[in-house]
Amino acid sequence: MAVKKIKSRRSLKAELGRIRARGGKVVFTNGCFDIIHAGHVRYLRRARACGDCLVVGLNSDASVRAIKGERRPIVHENERAEVLSALECVDYVVVFDDETPLRLITYIKPDVLVKGADWAARDIVGANAVRRNGGRIRRVALVKGRSTTNIIKRILELHKRR
Repeated sequence: MAVKKIKSRRSLKAELGRIRARGGKVVFTNGCFDIIHAGHVRYLRRARACGDCLVVGLNSDASVRAIKGERRPIVHENERAEVLSALECVDYVVVFDDETPLRLITYIKPDVLVKGADWAARDIVGANAVRRNGGRIRRVALVKGRSTTNIIKRILELHKRR
């Protein structure tokens, strides 16, 4: 069941220990994933290809509001987690409340940290912590023009009251 992929920090750490004991490499990425679109799916597939297990850190509703403003998220965190967990390329989803995933990254110690190529290498949160543990950083290309913000703008344009 996809919902079994949604983990607390503690149960996730135990699962990752078992994966590492078998020699598996843990990949981590994070985001708001508010309205899932093809750009998200392609990004997550590329992230998953960087190792044996993909963990997605999902910003909680409070975290999204702090980052993107009071009108976001559009979709509640439980539903965003459920949709992400239904994707074949996602092994685990863990919701976090902080504005950045630094504490979560430090806690789970991924072998590979993946972010979109729109992030400058020097600005990737958690990169130093991952490198200190012998891990690596991967930046993957994003799908041009695909974003939740663009989808929201398009919906508003199409449904303006006349």
